[in-house]
Amino acid sequence: MGPEPSAEPPPQDLLDTGSEAPVIRLVNHFLRRAVEARASDLHVEPHENGLRARIRIDGFLQTIFDRPQAPAKRVISRLKVMAGMDISETRLPQDGHIALRYGGRSIDIRVSTLPGNYGERVVMRVLDKTAGLMPLADLGLRPPQVAQLEALSAAANGIVLATGPTGSGKTTTLYSLLKLANTTERNILTVEDPIEYDLPGVNQSQIHAEIGLTFAAGLRASLRQDPDIILVGEIRDLETASTAAQAALTGHLVFSSLHANSSVAAIIRLRDLGVEDYLIAATVRAIIAQRLLRRLCDACKSTRAPNEQERALFQATTLPIPAHVWQANGCPACNGAGHKGRAGIYEIVTMDDGLRGAIDAGASEQALKVQALTPDRTLLGEAMQLVAQGITDSAEVVRVVGTEL
Repeated sequence: MGPEPSAEPPPQDLLDTGSEAPVIRLVNHFLRRAVEARASDLHVEPHENGLRARIRIDGFLQTIFDRPQAPAKRVISRLKVMAGMDISETRLPQDGHIALRYGGRSIDIRVSTLPGNYGERVVMRVLDKTAGLMPLADLGLRPPQVAQLEALSAAANGIVLATGPTGSGKTTTLYSLLKLANTTERNILTVEDPIEYDLPGVNQSQIHAEIGLTFAAGLRASLRQDPDIILVGEIRDLETASTAAQAALTGHLVFSSLHANSSVAAIIRLRDLGVEDYLIAATVRAIIAQRLLRRLCDACKSTRAPNEQERALFQATTLPIPAHVWQANGCPACNGAGHKGRAGIYEIVTMDDGLRGAIDAGASEQALKVQALTPDRTLLGEAMQLVAQGITDSAEVVRVVGTEL
């Protein structure tokens, strides 16, 4: 008997177009545009008249194709075949993934379908597994913050949490910390969904909730593998949270992400999940809250005097009011958007005795915030510093961070 054929087809190379059918060429064109533009997502949506394709760049969707009489059903079927889905099932949502190669880069695409009134819409998350992780300073962290994170990655135990909404760069920050901590003397394990980048020297596991391999089960199994450091993709229930806390108490360093609006809100979120105050105080070492702000396009930004709202924001964050601020205009270099690329802002809370005491005493979110952060070190304070430097504008800060301290 010969070897069994692999169930997984070899990755297709997007540059190898050949003389394929028009539908295959169209699908490859969509995927190529998304990968070339370094888009995070690709949306393919049938509508009343035809088909539309959009890609998400810097957090905003841009239309790359919208035509009537386009062969919508055949395009969707082609994507479902590539993603290993059941093409005869059009009434239920499905998930799959496509492995691609593009000019030597390994691209993993997570595919999700959702039935709609004009057919199934397909959304793809594009993960460039070979994209090099940036050094911390390039992520937008200030030198004192880089020093803080370097100290955290060298710690022997405890939990380090990254918080923020979807798409705010939490995973990238945690991976960068893992890269810092990755030495041959330490055994590093990850439990992720999905595995977003390949990390040489790190043992990465993909969760499969449908067969019982949840974050909590993966974390428990990892603890039997003699780890020094464990990355858990996300803490979303009490079981995962308490297992992570036990791991931290028994001498492991645990990195994870949590959905919360600010660093201090993460403490309240852990409380809501059911973690005891004394356990939060004893195990959490640091919390990083972050956001991504669109950078002003250097080719067309212009200066003006700060308006009333901007002056109030600078005063509220105890920052000096600059003589002028920059605003977005739009030009061919940035496709008329006025913005090009993104910059990270980070609010880092490290545990000290005062904060531990306040958590232990069950202090409110407001009281913890006053204890943990000065106004210029909050997300709003960090964002207003970028406004003063001309890296972003106040409209972007209000959109992403809001005006509440």
